[in-house]
Amino acid sequence: MTSLSQSERVAVARLQALFELLPTALDRQLVTAGVTAFEYTLLEALAESELKRLRLSALAARTNATLARLSRVVTSLERKGFVERMPCPADSRATNAVLTPAGEQAFAQSRGLYAGAVRRLVLDALDPADLEDLSRVTLAVLTKLDPEGRLTVTTDRACAADPVALAAGA
Repeated sequence: MTSLSQSERVAVARLQALFELLPTALDRQLVTAGVTAFEYTLLEALAESELKRLRLSALAARTNATLARLSRVVTSLERKGFVERMPCPADSRATNAVLTPAGEQAFAQSRGLYAGAVRRLVLDALDPADLEDLSRVTLAVLTKLDPEGRLTVTTDRACAADPVALAAGA
C-alpha cells in the first residue's frame, strides 16, 4: 500500500480544514438573517424551483443531505415559518417542501449576507486565474465523488461552476 506524499497530505489536510471552517464562518455571517448556511442552501433551492416547491427527496438530493438531516432542517425552517410541508399532488406518497412568503423574505434578506460572506471569506482571496483554477479543481474532484451527477453542480449541463462548458459556450 502506497503512502501519500507530503504535498498530497498537505493538500488534503487543507481541503479538510476548509470543509470544517467554511460552514461555521458562513453561519456566523448569516446569524442576523436567522438562518444557517445549510438552511440558506435549502431556501435558495426552493426559491429557484418552479412554484417555490420541491419534493423532500429531490431537495435532499440537490443539497446532498440525508433524508434524516433534511427532515430536521425542514422542521427547523417550519418552526421559523419559512417552509411548509405539503402533500405532493403528483404522488400521494411524497411530501413537498414549500417556501412561504416569510421564507421568501428570509431568503431575500440572507442572499446579500451570504454573497457578501462568500466574497469576503473566499473570493476576495483569489485573483481571476485562481478562481478559474478553484472551479476546475473542485469540479474534477466533485465529478469523481458524484459520477451520477446527483448534485446540480456536477451534472453535464453547462453551469457557472464548469469552466470547460463556459469556454465551449464562449
